[in-house]
Order: sequence, then C-alpha cells, then structure tokens
Amino acid sequence: MTEYAGAPGPTPHPPPQAAPQKAAPTPPALAIRGLGKAFGGRVAVNGINLDVPAGSFYGLVGPNGAGKTTTLSMVTGLLRPDQGQVWVHGVDVWADPVAAKKAIGVLPDGLRLFERLSGAELLSYLGRLRGIPTEVVTQRSGELLDVLDLTGAGDKLVADYSTGMRKKITLAAALLHSPPLLLLDEPLEAVDPVSARIIREVLHSYVRGGRTVVLSSHVMDLVEDNCTHVAVLNEGNIVAAGPLAQVRGDAASLDDAFFHIVGGRDIAEGGLEWLRSSQD
Repeated sequence: MTEYAGAPGPTPHPPPQAAPQKAAPTPPALAIRGLGKAFGGRVAVNGINLDVPAGSFYGLVGPNGAGKTTTLSMVTGLLRPDQGQVWVHGVDVWADPVAAKKAIGVLPDGLRLFERLSGAELLSYLGRLRGIPTEVVTQRSGELLDVLDLTGAGDKLVADYSTGMRKKITLAAALLHSPPLLLLDEPLEAVDPVSARIIREVLHSYVRGGRTVVLSSHVMDLVEDNCTHVAVLNEGNIVAAGPLAQVRGDAASLDDAFFHIVGGRDIAEGGLEWLRSSQD
C-alpha cells in the first residue's frame, strides 16, 4: 500500500530486552562428594557427602573413632582419599591443591610446631612461607598475639608454652593469611577456661565477618553453644546433617539427640550395682 503524506508510518517495535540473568548460586565453603578412606581393610570414612554453607559455624561431631580426624585430614589435603572429591569455595583440593590450601586455615589434631622458635618468630616464619609481605606479617602477628592474649609470651619459646598457649599460637598461625575457611580439630581440648573463652570470641568474630568455621569435636555442649549447623559422623558415615535445630529436633539438647542418633545405650536397671554399695 502506498503511503501518503502525513500518514503514520509503521509502529516501531522496542528493541528486544535481554532476559534477566539469575545470580550464580554461591558455592558452599566446603563440598564433599563420595569421600572415602580405608586402612588395612577397615573403613574409616565410607563415601560421605556434605555441604558446608559459606558463613556458617559448622560442627562435625561423632564418637571417638567415627572418622572425624580422617575426614578433616583428607579435606585439607594432608591425607589422600581412596575415593571422592573435595572442593573449597569451588576449588578442587586434589586437582589444584595450591589454590585450595590458600583458602584454608587449619588447627590440626596433635600440635606439631617448631619448638625452638618463639611465638612471634613462628608467625613470622609461616607468614614468609605463604609469601605475605614482611610488614603485613609484622602487623598481623602483633594483632593476633594481642587479641589471643599472647603478647607477653611472644618472645618465649613455643617449647615452653602451655597447652592453651599452644592452641592459641596455632590458631594465630591458621588465621595469619586471612583464609575464608577455617578447619579446627578439637580446638578447646585440654584448654583452660580463660583461653577457651578467648578462642571462642575470636572464632565468632571471624564468622561474623563472613568467613566459615568447621569445628570437629566430641563435646556436644561446645557445638550446641557455638555452631549454626552440625553433621553427625558415626562409623565413617554421615548419619545426620543440617541446621542445628533441625538435627536436634525435639530432643532436649544436642547431647540427647546425638545419643539416640548414634545408637547410645543407657545403663540397664540394676547395672553396676556394686558401685553403689558401701560394702567391700
């Protein structure tokens, strides 16, 4: 059709709008898939799966021998798994161990330290190993020693540290490079109440800053008072996992829930009667 003067032209169509992009989901701070390890035919960790949300204070609990330390050793790259994979903030621990370990701070079971260094020297040495500039190491070391109440012991040899002081200097070493994920194996075991309170305050401050803590312990009260999430490991299997309230359920306490989850057994009526007797 011929257009005439003043006739409206074709109605213009607006340019196509791009579909709104959904933000990519934040990967878990720690993701475990099919992780397993056996020693001499005895299964220590039985192909477990677990996601630890970023920004959580996550408790890993279980009876002695449940596989907690073995699991953390594989997560940190200290022990090679027989099967499975581990990712730290999306980085495969075994495919790219250097990048993964940069994102991890570790307080291991069994404190192996450089005994003939002072606390300040230990932090300086470890900071240089990680390639942190000297002035940054000096600043951070001073702040960590101060916050952890170790300033007066900074020049003291680690060999002369008490158990609580050794835990605190190891925590300082784990925090020195400001990692997004902190893995702690029994951090308050054999620690005096003052040191324990300082460590808890530091960990809560760390989590409030958006970082993630995974705390392995067999002390239910410690986990219930501090953690937002919990996983129960028993005989190498994850038997419960999720937010603390969900795992605790209707039980009066996490200790009660744990007792029933792992199949604990009460002392039978009349058992150990001889302990209640005053007779020889």
